[in-house]
Amino acid sequence: MDLLSIKNPEFLKKMSNNELEKLSAEIRQFLIEKLSVTGGHIGPNLGVVELTISLHKIFNSPDDKFIWDVGHQSYVHKILTGRACEFDTLRQHKGLCGFPKRNESEHDVWETGHSSTSLSAGMGMAIARDLKKTKDFVIPIIGDGALTGGMALEALNHIGHEKKDMIVILNDNEMSIAPNVGALHNVLGRLRTAGKYHWVKDELELLLKKIPAVGGALASTAERVKDSLKYLLVTGVFFEELGFTYLGPVDGHNFEDLQENLRYAKKTKGPVLLHVITKKGKGYQPAETDTVGTWHGTGPYKMETGDFVKSSTKGPSWSGLVSETVRKLAKTDERIVAITPAMPVGSKLEGFASEFPDRMYDVGIAEQHAATMAAGLATQNMKPFLAIYSTFLQRAYDQVVHDICRQNLNVFIGVDRAGLVGADGETHQGVFDIAFLRHIPNMVLMMPKDENEGQHMVKTAIDYDLGPIAMRFARGNGLGVEMDKNLKAIPIGSWEVLREGSDAVILTFGTTIGMAMEAAEKLAEQEIFVRVVNARFIKPLDNEMMHSILSEKLPILTIEEAVLQGGFGSAVLEFAQEHKYYGAVIDRMGIPDEFIEHGSVAKLLEEIHLTADSAVQRIISMTPITEKRI
Repeated sequence: MDLLSIKNPEFLKKMSNNELEKLSAEIRQFLIEKLSVTGGHIGPNLGVVELTISLHKIFNSPDDKFIWDVGHQSYVHKILTGRACEFDTLRQHKGLCGFPKRNESEHDVWETGHSSTSLSAGMGMAIARDLKKTKDFVIPIIGDGALTGGMALEALNHIGHEKKDMIVILNDNEMSIAPNVGALHNVLGRLRTAGKYHWVKDELELLLKKIPAVGGALASTAERVKDSLKYLLVTGVFFEELGFTYLGPVDGHNFEDLQENLRYAKKTKGPVLLHVITKKGKGYQPAETDTVGTWHGTGPYKMETGDFVKSSTKGPSWSGLVSETVRKLAKTDERIVAITPAMPVGSKLEGFASEFPDRMYDVGIAEQHAATMAAGLATQNMKPFLAIYSTFLQRAYDQVVHDICRQNLNVFIGVDRAGLVGADGETHQGVFDIAFLRHIPNMVLMMPKDENEGQHMVKTAIDYDLGPIAMRFARGNGLGVEMDKNLKAIPIGSWEVLREGSDAVILTFGTTIGMAMEAAEKLAEQEIFVRVVNARFIKPLDNEMMHSILSEKLPILTIEEAVLQGGFGSAVLEFAQEHKYYGAVIDRMGIPDEFIEHGSVAKLLEEIHLTADSAVQRIISMTPITEKRI
């Protein structure tokens, strides 16, 4: 059928399973073709084609609420709710979002991007439904990886306690972004081989009732027998003990099984958990055979071969540079232990894991646990390296404050994907970490200008034994600069002048160094000479250099690829106020007070006026410079 003509999922109600099979094949081919151009989360979406079709056939969205955990598996849902015609714009500026988006469709009832939120959101919606006395179904769809998140377990506990009517779909593909870890993953493994427990239980009760004379009495006291059967068939009975009716496991690619179980779930009172087994990447051989998470989310690729379209990058990936430098240092420093919350591939820790398997811990989607575990290691004179994306570090904020910084423990936090990340959009832009780390006592925060300085900063962090230290670094690759062979520690709080100038000063760091240098070049053509400072330590500031600049009464422009509120520019303003430089002229450039949506980083920077040309105009507009020009 013509996928571009789909307006809503009502047409599915009249389709036979044979027709649905054909539709599934068409959707898979559509996704493989479209994502080969735009990139995106292909593996998760290929795995949920039949499940998504069945949900829309059996239930009535948007009256019934589909809540996609993480949301990277919502492309099929978008196609069936009338957005196939927008897939050429997927994850592009002003185009279709790669995650559910409430302002995009009435069928997107919950916005996601981070994992393990669907069950809590579903509980809120179920409570609202019951208070309003409506009859809609609330259906969170959560993956086995996301189920390891502490928030999901908290919600399971509460839902089971309250006995709310809710159908939880456990999409079990044995892999999240990377292979899953943990005891709960092993429980699910046993469940996969346990057979259809609920059908056996029902048939046992029916059989007992048919026994003449004593059948009714036996049936009324059969709970003990059924409990024994549960423990026999489902080792651990994890979900039933939490108060859920457990259904499954079900073949997530079999329409008959899916629909039969979904209808059964609709008739069951109280919370239900339907365990669905799916194959991540199903229908596309390169994605199906992926065992490490490469095809979870990709850039453009060659559809025929599965080869990725490589970008023209010069330097090493930032994640690879940092993790490999940590690995080199770990050869001679046995204190170093690496920790990641389910991102060993994204954080490029495979080399470390291979060489030091007993010093590498992937804790699953459990950022809070990762942070406090790092703190525990540090109390025992170890040197934990916590590799975590900026946007995921937000989830461990209290643990950083309470467990790491308050105890002034020697934890090295590698803040990956700091700054704008582009196509993944507002849920993944790493723009808040400066604001939420800078104000915590004992924290040192730094960002390198290039990969050579980056490797020295890793050395600095490992050598630093006076408390917590965080190094933020961008997504993507370095500049391709020459690398020093010998590593050296950089004095904490020291800045460096990259370009001299006597008319104004730009203070910046990391990815915006190039922007500042370009602005200085353009201003020099107008005989305005700007000093550019690599303010590589965001906290502490270089007090000596700050006093020198402010004493010269030079106008200051700060530039940061992070939020302005509470950011680096705020630190400079606070320094001027604290030291009574009341006449200081200070302007700030950074991320405005809004969530930045998806698009290329270059396009986003242009849209928020974080460019070299904008910096030129800011410098020119500063009063002392304007007077000089007159």
